[in-house]
Amino acid sequence: MRLIARFTARCGRLLLVLAAVAVAAFSLIQASPIDPVDAYLGPQVAQVSPEQRTLIAERWGFDDPAAVQFVKWARNLANGELGWSHVYNAPVSDIIASRFRASLSLLAIAWLGSTLLGFALGVIAGSHEGSLADRLIRLYSYTLASTPIFWLAIAVLLLFSVGLGWTPVCCASPPGMLRADVDWLTRLHHLLLPALTLSLLGVAQIALHTRARMLELMRSDIALYALAQGATRRDIAWRHGARHACLPALTLALASLGELFGGSILVEQVFAYPGLGQATVEAGLRSDIPLLLAIALFTTLFVSLGNAFADLLYRWVDPRLREEVRP
Repeated sequence: MRLIARFTARCGRLLLVLAAVAVAAFSLIQASPIDPVDAYLGPQVAQVSPEQRTLIAERWGFDDPAAVQFVKWARNLANGELGWSHVYNAPVSDIIASRFRASLSLLAIAWLGSTLLGFALGVIAGSHEGSLADRLIRLYSYTLASTPIFWLAIAVLLLFSVGLGWTPVCCASPPGMLRADVDWLTRLHHLLLPALTLSLLGVAQIALHTRARMLELMRSDIALYALAQGATRRDIAWRHGARHACLPALTLALASLGELFGGSILVEQVFAYPGLGQATVEAGLRSDIPLLLAIALFTTLFVSLGNAFADLLYRWVDPRLREEVRP
C-alpha cells in the first residue's frame, strides 16, 4: 500500500509539473515579439496580400485570443492529439518521434560519456588530493564549466572537421544520400564529434562533486584504518570510495538530462544535426505553438522519468533504502 501511495503521489506531482510547464511555455510564446503570420510566411511575407494574411491567420488560429488558443490545445491534448505543425506540415507526434530517434543516440552517447568520464576523473582527483593529477583535473573542470557549449562546438568543428578533415562538417549522413542507404559506420562517423562535444557539458559538474565526496572518505577514519592494514589508496578509492560517491554522481547525471537537451539545441545547430534540438529552434523562430508546447512537455517528462529511474537505482545500489520502503 505504501508503494501504491508513493506512486500515486509521484504521478500527481508530475501532472502538476506538466501543467505548470505548459502554462509557462505558452505564456512565454505569447510574449514573444515574433508575428506568427510573418514567421509562417518567411521570405514570402512581401508577396502576400492582406486578405491572404487574414486567411492564413484564420486557418491556423493565429487571430484567436490567447486563452482560446490554449484551451483548444489543451482539449486536443486531452483527446490524445498533440496538434499539427505548420512549420513541417505534419502531425506533431510524428515530428517528435522521428526527431527524437535522431537525437536519442546523440544524447545517449553524450550522457554515458560525461557520466563515466566525470566519475572516473572525480575518483582519481579525490583519491590523490594535491597531486599533479588532482590539479590538472580541477583546472580542466573549472575551464570546461566556464566554456560556452556553442563556442566549444564551433572550435572542435573548425579543428577536426575543417582543419584536420577527420570528421564530417555537418548532418547525420552524407548530403544527397537516402537514410536507408547509409550504413551504421557512416552514421557513427557523423555522430561522433557532436556526441563527444555534448558529452563535455556534464563532465565538470560530476567530476568536481565526485571529488568532494571522495575527499570526505579519504580523510575519514575508515580510510586511515584501511591504510594501517596495508591497503593502498587505489584500493580504498575503487573498492570503497567509488560506491560511496556513485549515488550523488548518479543523481547529478540523471538530473543533467535537461541540461544535455538544452546543450543539444546548440550543438545540433552548429553541426546541422537533424534532431529534436534543431526542430525546437525552428519551431521557436517560426512560432509553431503546438510543436513548442509538445517539446516542452516531452522534455519535462523525459527529465522526470530520469529522476524516477535514479530513485530506483538508488535502492539497487544502497540496500538501506530498500529496507526503508518495506512495510
